[in-house]
Amino acid sequence: MDQQKIGKFLKHLRKNKELTQEQLAEHFCVSPRTISRWENGNNMPDVDILVRLADFYEVDIRELIEGKKKNKNIDNEIEETVLKTAEYMNIGTERYTKRVHWLLLTGVIFWFVSSLISHTDLKNNVILDSISSFSEGAAIGLIFCVIVFTGRYGQRIRTFKQRLLKRQ
Repeated sequence: MDQQKIGKFLKHLRKNKELTQEQLAEHFCVSPRTISRWENGNNMPDVDILVRLADFYEVDIRELIEGKKKNKNIDNEIEETVLKTAEYMNIGTERYTKRVHWLLLTGVIFWFVSSLISHTDLKNNVILDSISSFSEGAAIGLIFCVIVFTGRYGQRIRTFKQRLLKRQ
């Protein structure tokens, strides 16, 4: 922390409110000499007084500690970056969700085919019975994959996959 910079900032804020050191000292129940020491950078206000000063001057406490007002352009740039990052994450989440939905839909179709064959007279045909068994196994496998990838292990598997791809 640059005490000199903070002191100059405190002095600037006081002068903008058109107050004397004596008036400010009276408001915060300290001596005018204490205000002078803060503004010269010889001493720093206690934390509780810093909070009260921030409220009094209507600034963020981080601005007091840094000794300068925040640049609104930087805040806007940060906000834009955060919004772009969130948008990028949403696109990735949408892709992932679509893939999971397709897996689940395929599993349901396989299950439906298996049930249709198993519960009708088509089960007597050897080829269709084999297709029914394959469909049942595929349905169980796909639904199991959806459960794993949407559960807590899904993130671990994706992270592991990314590490493997980075090594290549």
